[in-house]
Amino acid sequence: MTSSPPTSSTHLRYFVERMDCADCARTVQSALTRLPGVDAPQVNFTTQTLSLTLDEARLPRERLEQTLRSLGYPPTLQSPNPTSTAPLRYFVNNMDCADCANKVQGVVTRLPGVSEPKVNFTTQTLSLTLDEARTPRAQLEQTLRSIGYPPELQGEVNPAPGTASISAPRPARVELPWYRTSKGRNVLLTGALLALAFVFSLIAPSLGFWAYAAAIAIGVWPLLRKAVASARLGEPFTINTLISVAAIGAIAIGEAAEGALVVFLFAIGELLENVAAGRARAGIQALAALAPKTALLLEGGQTREVPVEQLQVGQLVRVQPGGRVPADGTITEGDSNLDDSPVTGESVPVHKSAGDTVYAGSINTDGVLTVRVERGASDNTIARIIHLVEEAESSKAPTARFIDRFSRWYTPAAMAVAFLFAVLPPLLFGQPWNEWIYKGVALLLIACPCALVLSVPAAVTSGISAGARRGLLIKGGAALETIGSVSTVAFDKTGTLTENKPQVTDVIGLRAPEQEVVLLAAAVETGSAHPLAKAILARAQGQAVPAAQDAKAISGKAVTATVQGRALAVGSPRYAVEVASLSPDEQAQIARLEEQGKTVVVVLDGRQVLGLLAIRDEPRADAKEAVARLKGLGVRSLMLTGDNARTGNAIARDLGLDVEAELLPEDKLQRIAALKASGKVAMVGDGINDAPALAQSDVGIAMGGGTDVALETADAALLRHSVTGVAELVELSRAVMTNIRQNVAFALGLKAIFLVTTLLGITGLWPAILSDTGATVLVTANALRLLRFKPGV
Repeated sequence: MTSSPPTSSTHLRYFVERMDCADCARTVQSALTRLPGVDAPQVNFTTQTLSLTLDEARLPRERLEQTLRSLGYPPTLQSPNPTSTAPLRYFVNNMDCADCANKVQGVVTRLPGVSEPKVNFTTQTLSLTLDEARTPRAQLEQTLRSIGYPPELQGEVNPAPGTASISAPRPARVELPWYRTSKGRNVLLTGALLALAFVFSLIAPSLGFWAYAAAIAIGVWPLLRKAVASARLGEPFTINTLISVAAIGAIAIGEAAEGALVVFLFAIGELLENVAAGRARAGIQALAALAPKTALLLEGGQTREVPVEQLQVGQLVRVQPGGRVPADGTITEGDSNLDDSPVTGESVPVHKSAGDTVYAGSINTDGVLTVRVERGASDNTIARIIHLVEEAESSKAPTARFIDRFSRWYTPAAMAVAFLFAVLPPLLFGQPWNEWIYKGVALLLIACPCALVLSVPAAVTSGISAGARRGLLIKGGAALETIGSVSTVAFDKTGTLTENKPQVTDVIGLRAPEQEVVLLAAAVETGSAHPLAKAILARAQGQAVPAAQDAKAISGKAVTATVQGRALAVGSPRYAVEVASLSPDEQAQIARLEEQGKTVVVVLDGRQVLGLLAIRDEPRADAKEAVARLKGLGVRSLMLTGDNARTGNAIARDLGLDVEAELLPEDKLQRIAALKASGKVAMVGDGINDAPALAQSDVGIAMGGGTDVALETADAALLRHSVTGVAELVELSRAVMTNIRQNVAFALGLKAIFLVTTLLGITGLWPAILSDTGATVLVTANALRLLRFKPGV
């Protein structure tokens, strides 16, 4: 008995370039059925895919692929069983304006298997989830290339469950000089063609028309090719279509010189958008450049230089004076002043010592530090900020979404109106054809939506970038638009309006000197993790605290211990009343301190009161200024706290705002809902205990200094420990909305002016395109002003 030979058949799937029509598919299918070893070939010209079973013992795979190439259909092998959906991220060349981004989004959205596409023209990135069983990756990439936007795959993003999809800061792309970009080369080409046509028209005037026509043909060919590709993919009404039709129309009516000038001015307008987008990209690239590329890894008492990408959580690094911190971490040894301004926007260096948190990119100004790495390079604060800024710039504001919808019907409607203006007067009223076709073509150029489409995203992008530079993270255009319209800002107290660091504010010695009261209380509280105990121990820091024995806690009342042979207790006034006799004067002092919002601790020696300690979580130094600035902006400030009414009222009285105290978390939700009935509400909290209230409000603002919850929970986050950032957010939002209104006025105003002058016969083709190019310049320059945003100015 002989065994059968082993099978060499393989199931293959190809993406086939140029196989994009039924006749192409029939050609491929017919050729394959005649090849030996090919079984069950299936072609689909819609997805440009070919599936088959190949016996490679009879026909090598290389020969099959060579056969397809010889027919003019180069194949790209796909996974035999593409069943996974992969999140992909691309850098998209030439996608550097709002209209480009809309075009890419429109085309990609129509492809089967594509979900959640997000485009960002500032960073020139496209993120999406692709089901390669329905649309092969190669087809997606070929589609983008066909409309003039070659993609470069940056990687698949596969975050672990429950974690944010954040990649390490990508190396900043080198911004090419304008003349080396594709749009720069296009300006040089069209300009040179226009100049040559002008010279030729002087030398041979009779042939001047054809010289300009040739200049138009060469200059408009790339636009026409993109327009045709977009139309085939479901986007017929693009800026490329408008310019192509107008240029061809100019030749048809004998106005080739003006048509050539139109193509040149359009190229200049696109270049200006490219330059402006480069300015906005520079802000994000500057963020990526903050973190150092190498770190001094500390091992066995010795240091060695390693790339920051190799740092692991838990390792120790040395940070020398003048150097940048290489990773988010905690100081284990040393103290120094750190300039956090590149990361958080803090205006002055902050003194930090062992136990304090440091951020990658911060500048160590003086002392030598040893830092334990808490986050890898892919997850440090800078990486998270870059990710959030890019996500925010991809998230469209309601105004931007409205203009996008408007432009989708505006462009085809404008083309229809231009056509009617071109043909109705000659047909119905016997007007000259050339004159009205000329006006129709001019109207086409006036209809170009570039400046209008750019007006909102340019301002939003600049605003978000300006905020990030000041430690104000805004997670999307919708949040940025809403913040400026809030009528009430509700603050949590602890950790937001106050430092969340209780301090001893008063020491009253009754039957012992003040210093002795402090030292004895500290001895009793030694080892306790209670916030009040930490405040007492901090007050005694640097002094000789006596030892304590037999320390015991009486839950909710006091801590007792034996110190120097004395039975001491540190407890609440209520406990003191139970075990000792307080005089009316002592009770009055306690009441006076509590009226000031302070927590009173009584130090007892047996039944004798030695003294009183008053402790309070003090307001942030800038909290009063923040409330005053919000009031000046016409925004009401309200404190919502779970603390007792006496403490809440005392803090609110000092800061000058309203207060509602003794609120449970569900009570805060009800108050936020009630406030929303009379206007938009922003909630400011620490991002941890206040998550429900942050979500309930119209805009949630987290105070967190870059913590996980602060960055992930709310609509905006204040990276620096300054509550005045809330007022700055409102000012920034209002500045952006004012900028948007100005941009829309520029875009529509210029079009309206040139529309009237064109219909009256005052202006012609090149002023028409200049109306859009000029508006684009104004809109871009106005939006870039936001990058210089300064609060209070």
